[in-house]
Amino acid sequence: MTSKRIGILTYHFSENFGALMQAYGLRQWLLDQGHQAEFVNYHPNYVEEGGDFENLLSPAAFRRNLKVAYLRLSTLQRKLFGSRLQAERFETFRRDVLGVNSDRLKNQAEVEAFFASASGRFDALVCGSDQIWNPSPQKGLDPVYFLALKNTGNARHIAYAPSFGKGSLESSFEGDMRQFLTGMHGLSVREESGVEIVRRITGRATVCVPDPTILLGDFSKLLARAEPVGRGHVFCYALRTGDGIREVTTRVSQTLGAEIVSPYNVHRRWREIGKTVYPSPAGWAAMIDQASFVVTNSFHGTVLSVLLRKPFLTVGLPGSKGGLNERVRNLLGQLDLMDRFVQAGDVETTRRRLGEEIDWEAVHGKLLAMQATGRDYLSAQLLETAGATL
Repeated sequence: MTSKRIGILTYHFSENFGALMQAYGLRQWLLDQGHQAEFVNYHPNYVEEGGDFENLLSPAAFRRNLKVAYLRLSTLQRKLFGSRLQAERFETFRRDVLGVNSDRLKNQAEVEAFFASASGRFDALVCGSDQIWNPSPQKGLDPVYFLALKNTGNARHIAYAPSFGKGSLESSFEGDMRQFLTGMHGLSVREESGVEIVRRITGRATVCVPDPTILLGDFSKLLARAEPVGRGHVFCYALRTGDGIREVTTRVSQTLGAEIVSPYNVHRRWREIGKTVYPSPAGWAAMIDQASFVVTNSFHGTVLSVLLRKPFLTVGLPGSKGGLNERVRNLLGQLDLMDRFVQAGDVETTRRRLGEEIDWEAVHGKLLAMQATGRDYLSAQLLETAGATL
C-alpha cells in the first residue's frame, strides 16, 4: 500500500489512561503499515475544562451550565491540588509517544483554518475511537468529530470505531447526526448498538469494528518504555465511582493475599481503594501486565486485561451510570467472556469466579477475527482514492 499522510481526530489529550491507549493503538497500527499518521491537535475546552457559560438566566440552560461549573471547578482543583508527577507523565507521553507537538486548536474555526494551511493537507482523515460521538451536556454532538468541516480538500473521511457511549441516542440529536454524517466516506462504529443507531437515523450500512487497542493487539513496544513497576498485586482501575468495585476488589485481595494498588485518577471523588500509585500511561499498562489479578469498571481496563491475558473481573457501574456498561458488555459478549462481568458489590459471584480459569486460546481466536474485521475495513478505506468527491 502506498504511504499516505493521515490525520487523526480523537480524545488524544485526555488525562485518562484508556483514552491514551486507544489513541496510541490507532496511530501505532497506521505507522506499522507504513503510513505517516499524526493527531490533529483539536483540544476543545468543553471536553474536560467545561467551556463557556451560556444563557445564565435561562432554566433550559441550567443543566448545561451546571456541567460547565462542575468541570471548571474540577480543572481548578487539579491545578491546585493534583499530582504534578502524573500531569508531567501524561504530557511526556503525548509528546514523545503520541508525537503531539503542534499548537492546540480550541474550536471548529481553528481546525478549519489549519486544514486550509499547507500543513493541514492530508490524504485521509480518521475520526475515532473513544466516545467522540457521545453528546456532551455542554456541546451536544461536535461536528469536528464527524469531520463535518470545510477546507479538508480531497482527504477521504473515515470513521474508525467511534462510540456513542451507551445503547441509544436521544432523539433531539438525530437531526444533527444525520446532517454530520452526509460527508463520511467510510462509516464504522465500535458497538453493535451503534450500528443500529446509525442505520435507523441515516439508513446507511455501518461496520462494527474493534477498539484501536484490539486493532493493534501488541503492546510490547509500549511496555518496553514503561518505568519499573512491582508485580503480584491486585490492580484496581476504577472510573466514575468506587461503589461496588471496592467490595469486589477487597474480596479478591483477601482471597489471593495480594496488595491492592490503584492508579491516581484526577477525577476521583471517592475514598481510595488500596494504595494509590502514579504510573505513566506506559506504566499503567505495565501494572496490568505485572498484576496477579485485575478488577476494573473500565472498558479499556478490560481490553488491556484481555490482550495481556490477565485474570480479571469487570464490575458493572451501578444505578444511573449503568447505561455506560453497554460498551464493555458488548465486548465481553463478542469474546464469550460474559462470566467475567459481575454486578457492583456482588462478592458471592466474585468468590466463584476466582476459581475459574479463562480459556485464553479460545479468546485469542475471537480476538483474531475481530482484528481481521478492523484491519480489513481500515485497509480497504485507505486503498480508496484520496480524491473521492464528497
